[in-house]
This record gives sequence, C-alpha cells and structure tokens, in this order.
Amino acid sequence: MAETKQGQKDAYELILEAIDTGTYKPGDRLVESELADRFGVSRTPIREALQRLETQSLLTRDGRSLIVASLSHNQLAELYVVRSALEGLAASLAAQHATPEEISVLREMVEDDRKRLSDPAALSRSNRRFHKQLHLASHNRYLVQQLDLVHRTMALLATTSLAAEGRSEKAIAEHDAIVTAIEARDQVAAHTALKTHISKAFETRIKLDSLAGE
Repeated sequence: MAETKQGQKDAYELILEAIDTGTYKPGDRLVESELADRFGVSRTPIREALQRLETQSLLTRDGRSLIVASLSHNQLAELYVVRSALEGLAASLAAQHATPEEISVLREMVEDDRKRLSDPAALSRSNRRFHKQLHLASHNRYLVQQLDLVHRTMALLATTSLAAEGRSEKAIAEHDAIVTAIEARDQVAAHTALKTHISKAFETRIKLDSLAGE
C-alpha cells in the first residue's frame, strides 16, 4: 500500500513538472500508456495521477481523451487577482515571522539570480523557488497550501513572462525590493512590493499573449 501511495505521488509530480516545464503544453493529449513508458511508472499510478490532475482542472476532457487545460483571458485575470492577494499576505507575514536564516536565503536567491539574466528558463525555475521560499517564510501552513494550488495552476502558462525583453532585470529588482522590506520588518512595504511585482508580471503576461495572437 505504501508503494502505491509513493508511486502515485511520483507520477503526479512527474506529470505536473512536465506540464510546468512545457514538455506538455495546453491542448496536448496525455495518453496513459505513453506516460507510463516515458516515466518508467506502472499505469495504475499514472491513471490515479491523471484523475487527480483532472479534479484540479489542470487537465480537461476532449471526448474520451485527457488534454492539458488552457486558461482563458478571464481565467488568467482571476488567477492573478487571487495570486496577488495571497502572495501579498505571505510577504506581509514573512516580514513579521521570517527567521534571520530564511531572510538570508531570500537575499542570496536574489543575488544569485543576477547571474542568470541571460537564461530565462533557469531564471524561471529560480523564480519559482524564490516564491516558494517566500511562502514558507510566512509561517502559515494554510496560506502555503492555498498558494501551492495557485502555483500548480500557473503551470498551465506555456511561457514565462521572464522571457519578455527587459523583464528579467525588472523582476529581480522587484524581488530585491520585497526582500529589503522583509529585512526591515516592514509589513506594509513588503505587501506593497509583492503586489507591485505580481501586477507587473500580469501586465507582461497580457502583452505576451497579445503578441502571440498576432
């Protein structure tokens, strides 16, 4: 039984990561047997993982097939509204509750990201780690759980906004402002800096989507 649960977890994480990294994009069909072969996992945990992803609306039905879901403009706007509210709260709580060691790690992440400016894919992965660390620094398990749900849905975005020209430098500067506010234990400034960061990211996302539609 323990092996089945572990297998289910592994299959779920593997498929989610494949969606997150763009191996499977919105509209792509996911076939149970192909996934089992790709990941070296039996079909039972793959089937259970697909069911779980479907209940989370990351996959949708197209006839009898399961495909990677896509987000409409309205869904994207709704997602960013929730993300902004929850992450703003996380930043505020981090300014209040983060340990010195957690703040030091956040600062190191910002400095390390300055070396990744020429690699949007690496910066995107690092960006996810930064935000996850920020969530944990809030020391609120229920908030972290909700943010995990939001960020799983973010995996449906086929491209990273950090790939837009000039966005990487600005995003790092915004991360710097967030960490500076947390270091100062300024809850209001941390909340404001985080919401500004999400707003700029959403603005960039809208621009990217408009260009893709040309």
